[in-house]
Amino acid sequence: MSLRTQISDDLKTAMKAKEADRVAQLRGITAKIKDLDVAARVKGGDVDDGDIVPMLRSMIKSRTESAAMYRDGGRPELAEKEEAEIATIKSYLPPEMDDAALAAAVDEAIAQSGAASMKEMGKVMAVLKARFGADLDMGRANGVVKAKLS
Repeated sequence: MSLRTQISDDLKTAMKAKEADRVAQLRGITAKIKDLDVAARVKGGDVDDGDIVPMLRSMIKSRTESAAMYRDGGRPELAEKEEAEIATIKSYLPPEMDDAALAAAVDEAIAQSGAASMKEMGKVMAVLKARFGADLDMGRANGVVKAKLS
């Protein structure tokens, strides 16, 4: 089942159960997917799960930053709302690799690309992106690659 279908089905279920907060969260995700559809239509392409996963990761990043700002500003109730949205969004992401598996994948990508310095970091990232696609959080991988190449 595609992410789009799963989110749509969950939205219908939440609406029937009258879960107002979850409905609002899922509508926000659906709106972002529609934005991707519009952008893809202009380029003449289609949106698939490989496009949706990075969008979900960016939504998590922005909500994490917002939650931190709300906590710093003394608004814990708004921070909790953002954290609830993060939990909902994370439920649609593929499971993250543990640190050992990520380190092993980076080592393999370094060996495959023949990279020996930070100047060749792009080669390693390209190998990782080709191998794992949207299933890998490239932000996490970036830090591990930097540590291994420096």
